[in-house]
Amino acid sequence: MNTLEPFGARLRRAMDTRGPLCVGIDPHAALLGAWGLGDDVQGLESFTRTVVEALADQVAVFKPQSAFFERFGSRGVAVLERAVADLRAAGGLVVMDAKRGDIGSTMAAYAETYLRKEAPLFSDALTVSPYLGYGSLAPAVELARENGAGLFVLALTSNPEGAEVQRAVRADGRSIGATMLGHLAAENAGAAPMGSYGAVVGATLGDLSTFDLDVNGPLLAPGIGAQGATPADLPRVFGAAVRNVVPNVSRGVLTAGPDAGALRDAAARFADEVRAAVTAA
Repeated sequence: MNTLEPFGARLRRAMDTRGPLCVGIDPHAALLGAWGLGDDVQGLESFTRTVVEALADQVAVFKPQSAFFERFGSRGVAVLERAVADLRAAGGLVVMDAKRGDIGSTMAAYAETYLRKEAPLFSDALTVSPYLGYGSLAPAVELARENGAGLFVLALTSNPEGAEVQRAVRADGRSIGATMLGHLAAENAGAAPMGSYGAVVGATLGDLSTFDLDVNGPLLAPGIGAQGATPADLPRVFGAAVRNVVPNVSRGVLTAGPDAGALRDAAARFADEVRAAVTAA
């Protein structure tokens, strides 16, 4: 089996070439309606095809939210499969936002679904939840390494509820979030130009200077655009790790549709703003 170049290296090159931006593909009912589409499989397919055709050869990273496809059953998953294949064929990297997390053989099965090269939903990276213990992610870590894929581990998420778990302090005085960042730094030790094991860290969290975000891996940062954060906020939030930030924008780009040109313009504008903020930092 031919293994892909490690995800971290491919991601670094894609962001340097296409711009440091991840566009979320979140076809929720309200957005389908705003596009004049029905909340059904036909609307889902039309929405997804439009986004893919407009942006697949322009944007570095795409993050389809699996739940918005799964809610339509097997036909929705078929739309997702095609989107993943088409995005990757056009040179885009796909981060599957499925937030899987379990133990033993179940975690291994989740990993096989998204991280085995021959799988219909094979993605360049997968979001995972470590809150059954970081060690429970071992099957995903191992399969990602074997197949040149990556992981984004929930560490410091932007939702307010996350703090009760992620900011909780262990007996050794470290918070749970900081512990997850430490695990990722260990996974990425020695990798160049960047490791393949990243963290999800909200761009809306403000000052994170008490956390060591330099995990030598990517930081997937939701919250840019409709959630209130701006590209100019990134250096303040992420500090010295800002060059490895992968800012995710969903509604800020998608609400420009269904016009393909408007989608491209919105994505290009966000990528330019992020690039300017990171360069100035």
